[in-house]
Amino acid sequence: MSLTLKQANIICEKALEHARVKKYAQLTVVVLDEAGHVKASQREDGASMFRFDVALGKAWGAVAMSCSSRALANRAKTNPNFFMTLASTSQGKFLPQQGAVLIRDVNGTILGAAGISGASGDEDEECAAKGVEAAGLKADVTP
Repeated sequence: MSLTLKQANIICEKALEHARVKKYAQLTVVVLDEAGHVKASQREDGASMFRFDVALGKAWGAVAMSCSSRALANRAKTNPNFFMTLASTSQGKFLPQQGAVLIRDVNGTILGAAGISGASGDEDEECAAKGVEAAGLKADVTP
């Protein structure tokens, strides 16, 4: 099974809906497939121009390292030189900051990642998880 465009669009839509209900800041959502390619993205009116790049970096790091961006952020605290090297070798696409979740199917296979930027890391992650779950998939936020 692979992530479909329909599922990726649902993730974006439902993540943003959740953010509006919670009255979070304007967000940008980026959904990547298992190879790190953009499947879908949406930037809310009023979201700053840098939000796409940050959301992409969070999602790209998660799918590249097969773990949530929360786990990456925690690991980066204890080994900052390694994570700076990863960011450099990925030409800046790698961002170990909270706000992205892995997307898994019912069997636990990684289908991609959803990254969000605009609110706090906790709020970004919460919205990403809600979007993934609304698409009938499993959001992996394992620290």
